[in-house]
Amino acid sequence: MFNQIVLLCRPGFEKECAGEIMELASEHQFPAYIQTKETSGYVLLISSSELGTNELISKIDFRQLIFTRQWFACNKDILSLPETNRLPDILHTIKLFAEDFYDVELDYPDTNEGKSLSKFCKQFRPHLITALKKNNLLSAHARWRLHLFFTDSLNVMIGIAPIDNSASDAMGIIRLKMPGKAPSRSTLKLEEAIHWFLSTQQQTELIKNGMNVVDLGAAPGGWTWQFVRRDCLVTAIDNGPMDETLMKTGMVEHLRTDAFTYAPKKKVDWLVCDMAERPLHVSRLIARWFSSQQCSNAIFNLKLPMKKRLSSVQECIALLEYTLTQANIKHNIQAKHLYHDREEITVCIVCP
Repeated sequence: MFNQIVLLCRPGFEKECAGEIMELASEHQFPAYIQTKETSGYVLLISSSELGTNELISKIDFRQLIFTRQWFACNKDILSLPETNRLPDILHTIKLFAEDFYDVELDYPDTNEGKSLSKFCKQFRPHLITALKKNNLLSAHARWRLHLFFTDSLNVMIGIAPIDNSASDAMGIIRLKMPGKAPSRSTLKLEEAIHWFLSTQQQTELIKNGMNVVDLGAAPGGWTWQFVRRDCLVTAIDNGPMDETLMKTGMVEHLRTDAFTYAPKKKVDWLVCDMAERPLHVSRLIARWFSSQQCSNAIFNLKLPMKKRLSSVQECIALLEYTLTQANIKHNIQAKHLYHDREEITVCIVCP
């Protein structure tokens, strides 16, 4: 039984990450407290009772967490390792879990200091996997993933996470390469969102050749490019210039008009939006598109204020939930602070 949960997040968003998990722990009547420090890139939720966090990490839906990238349950004890031959102490601790594991993930804080551990983790991982296999601790049928969270190369927290209720990508980061032909780096935000929010099957079913998309605040076309490469027709709404190469595809109509007053002539398959506007202002706009039956699905960013970021996000999500429910629209709303996001979160609304 474990007594804490480690939650990885973007440095600077520890307060929001902590606020979320505490609210959900309270909903499950799980007494706990938080330990963290600013810009550390992680949060500790510590049980203040005899209840084990390995049960809580299975009860809370990981996809409910907006500001958490990855999580795992472990004990408060930090294992100090010798400078050479670290494996014996690590294996001894793992065997005490009395479990076998589907896979192993080596984690570290997403800070400048933490990133210096990347090379060490890559080199150490194959040796660890070999040792786990020799000790019959890896199994294709196991439901847990083993996690080793290094604060430095000689100190590690070891824990577990359910593979069906955690991020499938290491540290919750979807690794993407900047496409050479994309007009701007913002294209990575939408590409990550599509991979995060939509399963492979959903991507095939919901983004098809010839579908119609409206991109509000499109210039220079980073988000538009993602749909054009998927053979969709895009109406780009922005007073600014669009990328010339993108326009030559013949798949983009550029309208220099106000994104807050524009309305399509017929319902579109996707509405996307990445505008630097107040989050509640954008949320009302998106809600109006759905309640007016102007779009079927949407992906959009909400730029967060400097203060009360979590409450601002919750207010926006509540507004969207209320509006779509009142309009009798079946829907699924997900939100995530993605790796390629900065002072913003990305929201996806799919209406089956």
